[in-house]
Amino acid sequence: MIRTATAALLLTATTALAQATDITLGMQLEPPNLDPTAGAAAAIDEVVYANVFEGLTRFGPDGSIQPGLASDWEVSEDGLTWTFTLRDEVAFHDGTAFTADDVVFSLDRARAEDSVNAQKVLFEGIESVEAVDGTTVRITLSQPNGNLPFNLAWGDAVIVAPESAETNATNPVGTGPFKFGQWVQGDRVELVENPDYWGEAPALKSATFKFISDPNAAFAAMMAGDLDAFPGYPSPETLAQFEADPRFEVVVGSTEGETILAMNNERLDPKLREAITRAVDRQAVVDGAMFGYGTPIGTHFAPHNPDYLDLTEQNGFDPEAAASALAESGYDGEALSLMLPPPSYARRGGEIVASQLRDAGIETEIQNVEWAQWLEQVFRGGDYDLTIVSHTEPMDINIYARPDYYFRYDSPAFQSLMEQLDAEANPEQRRALLQQAQRMIADEHVNAYLFQLARTGVQDARIEGLWENAPTQANDLTGASWSE
Repeated sequence: MIRTATAALLLTATTALAQATDITLGMQLEPPNLDPTAGAAAAIDEVVYANVFEGLTRFGPDGSIQPGLASDWEVSEDGLTWTFTLRDEVAFHDGTAFTADDVVFSLDRARAEDSVNAQKVLFEGIESVEAVDGTTVRITLSQPNGNLPFNLAWGDAVIVAPESAETNATNPVGTGPFKFGQWVQGDRVELVENPDYWGEAPALKSATFKFISDPNAAFAAMMAGDLDAFPGYPSPETLAQFEADPRFEVVVGSTEGETILAMNNERLDPKLREAITRAVDRQAVVDGAMFGYGTPIGTHFAPHNPDYLDLTEQNGFDPEAAASALAESGYDGEALSLMLPPPSYARRGGEIVASQLRDAGIETEIQNVEWAQWLEQVFRGGDYDLTIVSHTEPMDINIYARPDYYFRYDSPAFQSLMEQLDAEANPEQRRALLQQAQRMIADEHVNAYLFQLARTGVQDARIEGLWENAPTQANDLTGASWSE
């Protein structure tokens, strides 16, 4: 009996100790690969950003730009030359040393003609990258760009090593505080501590990212204690139950996710796009699909950004305006394809949008597709009429300057506007240009802008240090810990 009691005490103590350093997080979507420099899916960064991979700079939890693998940097008076000082004695997880040559390799690879980087546009203004010495890198631009430290903080700009770059998709090797453990496809990714990390060691020693796509299963897993946290919790209708349970904390923050009804501008004429926009009741979508969590938007820009321009009234729900625009359009009554990827905001929101469009005389054919098919058919192939997706990249209005982007919006005027923005350093002038850009895409009804995605999370009440807001698509574990 004494031995049994002692064993039970030891088991309890061991469990408590494990709980103090391990964490299991839920994610709705499984990443297609684990290389943030070779994929557009947000789920990639949600696992590896700041945990496995690091860039020269990084986003802080408040959206600020902080030092990463570069301890500091300076820019020349003409704004064309940026010099980054790198941290010394940094190693990749496989033991190879991190040097300026790795920065040159990574940035040249990202901006190469055959680059598969999903945000290649971030690097287009770079004329050259040079290793001045082992811990100094000089980046020369073709024109001034005050946004360079911001661009280099993206997950697409993390630094990789030439020795492991080709296998990062399945065996990621970075410089971060966590190393890749294993990926059980269809189930989970496991990370373990990096004992040789150059910076302050995180409180956590291991982390598991568990993939649960079904909202009901997510609720059950949290309630059963199979998950410690679900930062992007997919079932907002059950949040009230967690709020009433002292074991949990419900965390509601903001994201960079502009959730849009994207339209193929090559297939849909301007008047039809206008009719679709005016036929959609954004608040009804927020209430019906997100149970009130979300902020209606009228353009592709985050409301919490100080340069945001509120255009929700300009393109608000107006059945008469929708009918008038539809009558002037070339719409022939044929059903438009509405491609819906797995997230609940898309599937639930799509049903509501389809009903609203039907009321306006616009027929749709809903096609529920898995994430891989959406990326291939919609994002890369542009083979769709309508789709719903949340763009979680920070301040990404410049995607409208890319004619081959999946919206297929080709506007020389907008492209010129973005060129002016890149070259402008004055904050007030940048604000004016950004607001002009917001108004332009709203005036032209490039897409129907629905709402800013809220970050609704559920976590064990004892967890501290997970991000409340999502200034980028990440589950940064570097500051997370369990309270006593």
